Amino acid sequence: MRGEYQRRMLEIRAAFYAGATGAETIAARSQAMDQLIRGLWEEAEQRMPWLGSGIVLIALGGYGRSELFPYSDVDLLYLLDGKVSEQEVKQPIRRVSQELWDVGIRLSPVTRKRSEVERFDADNVESTLALLDHRLLAGDASVYERFSGTGFPKLLEEKGSAIAAGLAALTAERHKKYGDTLFHLEPSIKDCPGGLRDVHVCGWLTKLAAAAKPGSADGANSAATAAGDNEEFRQAVRFLSTVRCFLHYRHERDDNTLDWQAQDAAAREHERRSTARDGEADAAYWMRLYFRHARAVERRLIHMLEAVPAKQKPGRWSVGKAGFFKGRRRPQPPPAGFRVEGGRAVLGDAAGAGGDPAQDPEVVLQLFAEISRSGCALDRNSEERMSQALPVLSTHLEEGPALWRNLREILLGPHAGNTLRAMHTLGILELLIPEFHGIDALVIRDAYHRYTVDEHTMVLIDTLHGLETPQTGPMGEWAARFGDILRDVQHQALLYLGGLMHDTGKGRSTDDHARESARMAESVAGRLDLDVYESELLLGLIRNHLEMSAALRRDIFDLETVRTFAGKVQTPEALRMLTLFTYADIQAVHPDALTPWKAENLWRLYLATANYLDRSVDDERVGARVGKELVLRVTALLPGRKAEVEAFLQGFPERYLRTHTPEQVRLHFEMAERFAQDPVQIEFQYSPETSEITLVTPDRALLFSDLAGALAAWGMNIVTADAFSNRQGIVVDNFRFTDRFRTLEMNASEHAAFVASVHDVMAKKEPVEKLLAGRRRGRRAAPKIVVQTRVDFDDEASSHSTLLQVVAQDMPGLLRAISLALAGLGCNIEVALVDTEGETAIDVFYITRDGAKLESDRQRELKQNLLSAIEANAGGPAATSSAGSAG
Repeated sequence: MRGEYQRRMLEIRAAFYAGATGAETIAARSQAMDQLIRGLWEEAEQRMPWLGSGIVLIALGGYGRSELFPYSDVDLLYLLDGKVSEQEVKQPIRRVSQELWDVGIRLSPVTRKRSEVERFDADNVESTLALLDHRLLAGDASVYERFSGTGFPKLLEEKGSAIAAGLAALTAERHKKYGDTLFHLEPSIKDCPGGLRDVHVCGWLTKLAAAAKPGSADGANSAATAAGDNEEFRQAVRFLSTVRCFLHYRHERDDNTLDWQAQDAAAREHERRSTARDGEADAAYWMRLYFRHARAVERRLIHMLEAVPAKQKPGRWSVGKAGFFKGRRRPQPPPAGFRVEGGRAVLGDAAGAGGDPAQDPEVVLQLFAEISRSGCALDRNSEERMSQALPVLSTHLEEGPALWRNLREILLGPHAGNTLRAMHTLGILELLIPEFHGIDALVIRDAYHRYTVDEHTMVLIDTLHGLETPQTGPMGEWAARFGDILRDVQHQALLYLGGLMHDTGKGRSTDDHARESARMAESVAGRLDLDVYESELLLGLIRNHLEMSAALRRDIFDLETVRTFAGKVQTPEALRMLTLFTYADIQAVHPDALTPWKAENLWRLYLATANYLDRSVDDERVGARVGKELVLRVTALLPGRKAEVEAFLQGFPERYLRTHTPEQVRLHFEMAERFAQDPVQIEFQYSPETSEITLVTPDRALLFSDLAGALAAWGMNIVTADAFSNRQGIVVDNFRFTDRFRTLEMNASEHAAFVASVHDVMAKKEPVEKLLAGRRRGRRAAPKIVVQTRVDFDDEASSHSTLLQVVAQDMPGLLRAISLALAGLGCNIEVALVDTEGETAIDVFYITRDGAKLESDRQRELKQNLLSAIEANAGGPAATSSAGSAG
């Protein structure tokens, strides 16, 4: 039997690659599994005839649905009636299970009595959900009939509402892990919103609806219509099933992640099945097909969850609350053509005297404005009527001030993000702004963004509106500060419109998407009849939407950086809008992209630029006064040591004082005072997320590169780094890093060994080369994207240093390779700003040589040295370099 099963698995796999669908494949494996399990149980009954009474084998979960994917677990329930004890059947069950494991089947067996499975535990809803998909395999059929015909239906009838509420809560919790969006660049087709797990939820809700009204066709039929009789939904299920089978066979395990390599392969497989030809395929186009199907599943799920009472349904699917307008001016009642009832916006009767409201742009847009204001849901029937009315709606739509008035109301509502998502799904957003269609489910591969371009846009708008309400957590304080800026913005609607349009240029083949997005937005501004000032404010925001992020990679305490950036924003209103936009744009990349450290730098750049725009005295006097105030704050912590502290601070750039608290500066001063005991002073702060190490020591050659090398030798991934030195030749280097192999997390005793090892390298007691050589070099995983190396110089960004920017593939040892090349040419690092975005390292250094900027010929020499060093560290051919300007 085992040999027959394994033969069938090979046949099923061959049939799949010959063109069998996912549905056919999973059904075939289920049938083969049935034959194997039934055969093994029959053998067991022949050896022990008493097994024929009081015990039954039941398939659960995907196996219970006869949907057994190639490498999925097999959920098997051994159900006992009250007269049979677990001890009696323990050995035969173990033997059958062991034989299944020996075949290589991932079996998940469980033994229960009927009395156990016919009880509901509110704290363990999953156990009841697992029973919803059950099927008789072998054993005593009378036990199964009592369970499936009486006991379990009674449980569902009595506890169906509680089970549905628990299911909704579990679904909301799972969706929250994925940011409540299906538009991920590398989604899990099983667990992401719109994935196969949501298909199963629809099936479970169908059964719960039917069980709620036993003997009545209404509950079952309405749910079945929602879950199964929709062709778009059925196509989505077929597509997802085939893709999951493909992923299982590709990875030879239960791996359901559509990573970039799998997307390329899946697109080729789809092309082969569609055209019967092998060859390259457009993975981005195929992913749009995936998102269209996932969107159909999510839409069906949301419709089915509408049947779950609101009080039992968690946040995402709960309807708007009546208390929303508390403390606010309630808008006028909804205009004729729709009403709000039970937390849902409902279109008026299509047969009314004024015609079908679904075909009236004013009614439709005012309906969405109400949804944006109150957070109410769109009635399902109204949604379907709008979809059918799109062609007529398009012909009736007028441009100009009236359209801007309605769109403005939608953008300003606190629920604008979800409202725009609904409009986008229905195609109404594209009627208003056809330019948005180009980024529909658009995948841009950069290993940094988590979402598709359109969803990134919606998350950005969510983030901006989130600043209007208090937030908790590490970002709560910063959200409050930036929220104060939002309240000062005079043209908030233009800020949201700029957010909506800022990436539309990515849908065109162009190297400068910001400029292309501004060009497209110019057309939108014309159609909305914005005045000259409003148009320029909007277009300036979109044209410059990358400028503040770029400025953050410079020394923001260098006057040249602030002056250059201020010249681009020009006005306080434009600065406020761009600051808020940048905050939200970084946050919308992925949930962890905006750290408190980045928010603090953004805030500082905002303040410095605002002061520059409002300056009333010359820059030198402002800088001197601010610097003196900062020094006084430090000396206040060290009474009687003012002269020593001022001597210590002499020569440090103002950035050093701006980016460290007085307490941190005091610590560095005290560390420097302990040089007589040990000239290498180290402060280490461990965190599971990002750890930090600070070095205070007399300057020497290769100092920065040795510290980078020591961290690389321990397998640490450097995220950011700062380097400062004073006139006394004292260096303060600060590195933030992640523990790629969890060495420090899993071994607390290693913390002291790690610090001691770094100390010995910096004290020249142990060569860093020896430490690096001792590190086992495993085979590096292929990068998701290939980053072209760029080396650029700028002599205008600083009055005293040459700015060097290196963009390269992030990999262990990169920072050490760069710093060695700098030291090899006698360059001194005045300020180092190291950052990482996904797989892209963006390292900026303010460097001098013999106390002056680098000459042009030295820049060219350094560029070649850097390219060679980066190539050697990568262990492969050099990436293409940009022709960066040398001055």
